Amino acid sequence: MDTSALQDAHRALLDAAATVAGAGGEPVRPPGEWNADQVLAHVALVNAATIAAVAAVASGVNTTYDNRAAHDPWTIEHTIAVAGGNAGLRDRIRRQGEALCALAPALSDAELGTRVPARLVSHDTIMVDEPVPLRDLIAGLAGNELPGHTDQLLALVPAT
Repeated sequence: MDTSALQDAHRALLDAAATVAGAGGEPVRPPGEWNADQVLAHVALVNAATIAAVAAVASGVNTTYDNRAAHDPWTIEHTIAVAGGNAGLRDRIRRQGEALCALAPALSDAELGTRVPARLVSHDTIMVDEPVPLRDLIAGLAGNELPGHTDQLLALVPAT
């Protein structure tokens, strides 16, 4: 599996996170939207779930993929705390991206085709509730999830 899109998506997200962190001033976020640390914690949780699914398939274990915990306010705040805040979250996401980009190419085509029962939610709406090939979970991270949160972070940069 070619992971260049996944590498690029992680790099863009981390660049956006660094831009927000270095922008100074207090970002104004739309009502109901997350702050930068909450976005990063959510991404770290989604990455962790993806790594877990990849590792499970590689080890021949049945697995599921469910991103609901990555939306839970307590879990997000706990993740921020245990990661050590913004800098710790950025480091965690960087290392998770490296891990995913190292693991995914090691999987066979059959493993990447493994249908993983998945439940994906966004803004309290179920987007996916069916088995999804593992390669599509990884591709969705690169093509939708990370770019969407990159845009979300950049929207927090204070206007100058």
